Amino acid sequence: MISLKDILYKVAIEVVKGSTDISIDKIEFDSRKIQDNDLFVAIRGTLSDGHEYIEKAINLGATVIVCETLPAIIVTGITYIQVKDTNMALAYLAANYYGNPSHNLKLVGITGTNGKTTIASLLYQLFKKAGYKVGLLSTVKIMVDDKEYKATHTTPDSLTINNYLAEMNTVGVEYCFMEVSSHGIHQKRTDGLQFAGGVFTNLSHDHLDYHPTFAEYRDVKKSFFDSLPKSAFALTNSDDKNGQVMLQNTAAKKITYALKSYADYKAQILENQLSGLLLKINENEVWVRLIGTFNAYNLLAIYGTAVELGLDKLEVLRLLSELESVSGRFQFIVSDQKITAIVDYAHTPDALENVLKTITDIRTNNEQLITVVGCGGDRDKTKRPIMAHIATTWSNKVIITSDNPRSEDPNVIIAEMEQGVELQNQKKTMSIVDRKQAIKTACQLAGPNDILLIAGKGHETYQEIQGIRYDFDDMKTVKELLEQLNK
Repeated sequence: MISLKDILYKVAIEVVKGSTDISIDKIEFDSRKIQDNDLFVAIRGTLSDGHEYIEKAINLGATVIVCETLPAIIVTGITYIQVKDTNMALAYLAANYYGNPSHNLKLVGITGTNGKTTIASLLYQLFKKAGYKVGLLSTVKIMVDDKEYKATHTTPDSLTINNYLAEMNTVGVEYCFMEVSSHGIHQKRTDGLQFAGGVFTNLSHDHLDYHPTFAEYRDVKKSFFDSLPKSAFALTNSDDKNGQVMLQNTAAKKITYALKSYADYKAQILENQLSGLLLKINENEVWVRLIGTFNAYNLLAIYGTAVELGLDKLEVLRLLSELESVSGRFQFIVSDQKITAIVDYAHTPDALENVLKTITDIRTNNEQLITVVGCGGDRDKTKRPIMAHIATTWSNKVIITSDNPRSEDPNVIIAEMEQGVELQNQKKTMSIVDRKQAIKTACQLAGPNDILLIAGKGHETYQEIQGIRYDFDDMKTVKELLEQLNK
């Protein structure tokens, strides 16, 4: 049990009905999980409104209700706390309930359209190699030092975040690297956390199914930097036109990284091959196993973050050279027939173009580039024709297929993608709804030295169709199909 007054610290309260001199057992925002003596936070979600479940929560045993609108009937013996924003209230309640665990480690948030997972995951890898106990909150997985948990959201809810951070405190984690999504910022999931630093990668077309305008999407990202304390650092990509926008109102130490413009951390690509990159970072050269210009940016952000957190510059360079690519991020295999298959999570126009440009930079043009690409259902529809346009512009052959259609008809998604294929590119484009069949066809079309790009799902090991998840792993599928071709 914990004192209600203790967990209300920093919560902006408007009205209290009932006593705050009580204790509660735990906090819940899902009424189905309520038990005796719990505190229920009524959250207004995109699909349902928690205020509709206040009566149910009380019937299940909730003794404290935190809400934006007080119910018409006030039940005697129940404490009601009215706040302006229950998402924000939940963030502070959760942090207080778990003893403000973010204060006991150095937490760094990484935000932007592309690169969040790679940067967070490789920072985790680098600091582990440096001998520290490290935490990771990412799209791919959650790590509490060596213990792995499955991730369900890019940025989990406030209770989940603080629960994992508290566990990190228990095992002595010193640094934690966290992906910070625009959804997470907008829904106040990162409020109440103390960040030692923030990293901005880039901003491009994404999540316009959630944010009504690109300006709002940008400003939500910016609000994360606005909230950083003076003790933190704000590291931004100054080659991105929105990079400086992120720093406009932050109290944090302002630092930049870039390949093309002046910056505190500057890199130059000396060699770019399928085996890796030779980079010159500030005055020192380093060979890394990652590929492509987009990874040069990622590695520069990692270098800058590690140095700002106090690691030795030369030691960081040595550790950079040992880093291995993240699952589903430009992962590749070469088959016995010398076909190179690349699996990448590229699911935004910018990410897809970056991957295709990277492949173009390292290919000889004596081989075909065959791209398999789809778009997710129930997500930003405006990017569908753009994705197909990019794929057909940069590739010799393109197969448009399903990604995660979710509740949508995959044929409709594909038809919307096809609208972006220009007349001169239609002959080299085909559409196959079944993703496995699309990958199989790509394998059959490929000859020795050809390159296959399978884009969109990356690390995901499922396809979601009409609310059901089916096992599906792009890398596993393409490996099996290429092996079958060899028989």
